[in-house]
Amino acid sequence: MEIEKWAEIGMEFITTYGLKVIGAIAIWIVGSWVIKKIMKGLSTLMAKREYDLGLQKFLVNLLNWVLKILLVITILGNLGVETTSFAAIIAAAGLAIGMALQGSLGNFAGGVLILIFKPFKIGDYIIAQGEAGTVKEIEIFTTKLRTPDNKEIIIPNGSLSNGNITNLSTEDTRRVDFTFGVGYDSDIKQTKEVILSVIESNPKILKDPAPAVNVSELADSSINFFTRVWVNKEDYWDVNFDIIERTKEALDAAGIDIPYPHSVEIHKEA
Repeated sequence: MEIEKWAEIGMEFITTYGLKVIGAIAIWIVGSWVIKKIMKGLSTLMAKREYDLGLQKFLVNLLNWVLKILLVITILGNLGVETTSFAAIIAAAGLAIGMALQGSLGNFAGGVLILIFKPFKIGDYIIAQGEAGTVKEIEIFTTKLRTPDNKEIIIPNGSLSNGNITNLSTEDTRRVDFTFGVGYDSDIKQTKEVILSVIESNPKILKDPAPAVNVSELADSSINFFTRVWVNKEDYWDVNFDIIERTKEALDAAGIDIPYPHSVEIHKEA
């Protein structure tokens, strides 16, 4: 009689939980296979888009752990285990960690966005957060710039990703702007010819778009000529310095005065 009773209990246990265990095993096998496929597809996609190698590994590992945790919770729920408490504990832990690492997480998120959307890359010259320099390193939490005088600037990625970024290396050409002021006794036509002759003698200045020299302002002490030329981006500073120097020499040689600001003092009698 006892044997029959225990056999009945055993059959009931197998009937009740055996199918759940088999289902749990099946869910684990299928779920693990799906996770591997997702990880492989994600790695291939990020490799094609040339994401940073460190970012690739981090995102793959992060997503892998998240999916496995969800898989385990699903299996426990299939076995009849109450999973609401697990979800609450995970959510509370995530909130606590997020509050404790609020600034770091902001920088991390900024780093991920920069590495994914690539507003700049290593070697680009950018202006951001009041700083300017060549991008030396892009890390998860910070970006390092090297200034023209060889200083290293470290900018948190959180503020960098949320602010304005001027990338001076994206386009192949750049415009160089000058303003030359001459005295009011100077001949406008002659001044323009002198400036244009200096521009035309520089082989690094592009013909298209064509250079432009125009009167931009009748200032207090001078007639100002706004001058624009286009160059290849690597020639920007060479052309900038050369045109300033040789225009001054050419204006002096032509007898065209470059005035300086004058102040007028008014004396009142007591």
